[in-house]
Amino acid sequence: MAKTVFITGATSGFGRATAKRFDAEGWQTIITGRRGERLESLKAELTNPCHSAVLDVTKKDEVNALVESLPAAFTPIDVLVNNAGLALGLEGADEVSMDDWETMIDTNIKGLLYCTRAILPQMVANGYGHVVNIGSIAGYWPYPGGNVYGATKAFVRQFTLNLRADLVGKNIHATDIEPGLAETEFSQVRFKGDADKAAQVYDDVDPLQPTDIADAVFWAASRPRNVNINRIEMMAGAQAFSPFNVVRGLK
Repeated sequence: MAKTVFITGATSGFGRATAKRFDAEGWQTIITGRRGERLESLKAELTNPCHSAVLDVTKKDEVNALVESLPAAFTPIDVLVNNAGLALGLEGADEVSMDDWETMIDTNIKGLLYCTRAILPQMVANGYGHVVNIGSIAGYWPYPGGNVYGATKAFVRQFTLNLRADLVGKNIHATDIEPGLAETEFSQVRFKGDADKAAQVYDDVDPLQPTDIADAVFWAASRPRNVNINRIEMMAGAQAFSPFNVVRGLK
């Protein structure tokens, strides 16, 4: 019997690559995102059964309605990949838009919670499941301008570990995948469509690619049941750690 993976934010980047990776291994996919045309384009590329649905994860009622209305052939869900997320801006905490902060919280935290809570009962009833959350190295390593984005990913990291503590006795696994510098639409979203500014992030660097993260997601989700991967922190080969920032002259 084919297994089923539910993926949020499947219209680009990590989500799209993850859908293709699971499909290549014979899995059924449920792909969701806000851009319907992109979902249909991806669906046309997949070879195994696929259910696509336009979804804004920040809308709790939409999430619940979608999960409740899934075709029987796509339930129960075996793996949930909470991929939908974003960063907005690089301003300091004293200058950043409060709207940007709230959007990141609504998407990166609340959206992840809504999807997880809606799907977990299926997994518990089935006695099997795996929740894979897409976090970030920003959830552990701070950087200027990371403020709320980094804080939301720190939430993802800790929530994943606590989720595992809650569900270990119910045969449900949980993993946090924490990428570093990766080339997707992430920077275009962060800089609100400024393609030139986004391109500078990847200038003369060989960053992680969406397929690298998709490989990590599938690997974690396909381990034997005696193995749970708590977290995977990934960086580009050209990325490492900065020295501490020491500001001279402050009194």
